[in-house]
Amino acid sequence: MKSLILGAVAALLVAGAAVAGPVTLKANPVDSDGRVTFGDLFDGAGAASDVVIGARAGPSIVFEAGQLQSLARQSGLDWANPTGLRRVVVRNAAAAPSATAPTFAAVAGEAPPVAAARPQPARAALAERVITRNDMVEVAYEVGGVRLTITGRAEGNAAVGQRLAVRNLQSGRTIDAVAIGPGSALAGPASQDARATQQLAAR
Repeated sequence: MKSLILGAVAALLVAGAAVAGPVTLKANPVDSDGRVTFGDLFDGAGAASDVVIGARAGPSIVFEAGQLQSLARQSGLDWANPTGLRRVVVRNAAAAPSATAPTFAAVAGEAPPVAAARPQPARAALAERVITRNDMVEVAYEVGGVRLTITGRAEGNAAVGQRLAVRNLQSGRTIDAVAIGPGSALAGPASQDARATQQLAAR
């Protein structure tokens, strides 16, 4: 049964592959409405400019570089990450610095700068939405030490630890997952553990 499941997920991954066009990461990515798109991040995003890949609930949102590359490929974009960035920070356009030098990257494991936010109660923070309906979401499926990922579109809103339906745009199938961060979710046995952990933290 495990082999059948892994084979099905691998087939979805192959079906979702697209011919990618090169794009360049902007020096200071910003968004103005809390919905982060490829157009906010990349020059040359073309038809994918309006694709939403995350929701910024605070002054900034952080993407892992590998996750961002995977999301871009699913939408036909190729970001080569020539400088080897590990993270990319997108800020509120109203509060972003105006410096022309790149301010988005965390390299060599250094944490990216994040604007200070007002303290929030733990319960309120857990309920904060990290995925919004129609966002592009990377879903990881882990079983038997093997990890596979697919990218689809969120069919609803979710906070960390909440269940979420994600539709694969190529196959049309809906995946039952659990949100773990902006644009990220888990499916399979690992999702149950993630949900249980968040429920305990909320008590």
